[in-house]
Amino acid sequence: MTTNASRLRLIALDLPRSLVPTLIINLLCAVVVTYLMRIGSDFTENLVFAMCIGTTAMLLINGGRIIVWGKDEPRKGGFLLMLALLAPLSFFIGNLIATYLLGRPAEVLTLSQTNNIIGVIVLTLLACVGGTLFYWNREKMAALEARNVVIEKQAVQAQLQMLQAQIEPHMLFNTLATLQTLISSEPLRAQQMLDQLIHYLRATLSTSRSDQTTLEQEFELTKAYLGLMSLRMGLRLTYSLQLPDELRRIRIAPMLLQPLVENAIRHGLEPKVEGGDCTVRVILHQGLLVISVFDTGMGLNTSASYNRPDSSHLGLENIRARLDALYGPLAELTLTHNIPEGTVAQITIPMDALDTHLYK
Repeated sequence: MTTNASRLRLIALDLPRSLVPTLIINLLCAVVVTYLMRIGSDFTENLVFAMCIGTTAMLLINGGRIIVWGKDEPRKGGFLLMLALLAPLSFFIGNLIATYLLGRPAEVLTLSQTNNIIGVIVLTLLACVGGTLFYWNREKMAALEARNVVIEKQAVQAQLQMLQAQIEPHMLFNTLATLQTLISSEPLRAQQMLDQLIHYLRATLSTSRSDQTTLEQEFELTKAYLGLMSLRMGLRLTYSLQLPDELRRIRIAPMLLQPLVENAIRHGLEPKVEGGDCTVRVILHQGLLVISVFDTGMGLNTSASYNRPDSSHLGLENIRARLDALYGPLAELTLTHNIPEGTVAQITIPMDALDTHLYK
């Protein structure tokens, strides 16, 4: 339900936004009255009358709609009745204002002294109906767009919950298989791996229960994951995490960084016999938050398309869809070749989008 205070707030926000379209409609009315209907001899005077009548109609009709129905869609019957009452009233009030501004006596506008007063009233009614339909349709489109945004964010939330609830089966099964092997041959290393697995699962569970996270928390989860993988891969994996202190408290959407690190291990470093290095780095550059995952693994497939829509890379497309929904079209994910070998996965997010995004 819309309260009186919220209705006043709606009026304060809506009326200035409606002013420019109203002035354009008023200008067209003045042109029609002067050059098509041949009413009056001076375009300037007709423009003054059109501006006063049209602006009064916008204030009364659009303001009345908000006062009666607020954000809700007006009822057609009640709205037509309001239009029938307020359109003639807008005409006479606007005329009085115009005559005052032009310094004319009010009787100039009486029915007996205005030749085509019926035509002017009809034109005013048409202008009011046209302007009102414009505003009404604009509000319906705005409401539809707002509803679509809510649905899109709900879809993003559902996707996020699915990602948060999913533990990478490939990593988990391989880790458990390694543990089973090490228990009898290297019990100390098996104990370290089990401790690291518990740490990783605890960090994952903590993230899954929250709808927001910070870069510091994301790096803790990444550190737990890479620590676990380094125990499983041994000397084949080295890693580095680079997060400046001043960026630790920045809030971002969960599960943006983790899939990129998992991809670097699973598709880049794990299949490589000698393994390699994984470096995760965050910097600020020209108003952008840049999150990068460097690996020295197998590298990109030159025949594949990683930076264009591709149904074969669902994980990447999910990240791009979430970035667009949460931070807008300027946020992006790109994959490029690392020099001299491997892959660079990079997320860039405008800092001003972080200030207003869904999780803050």
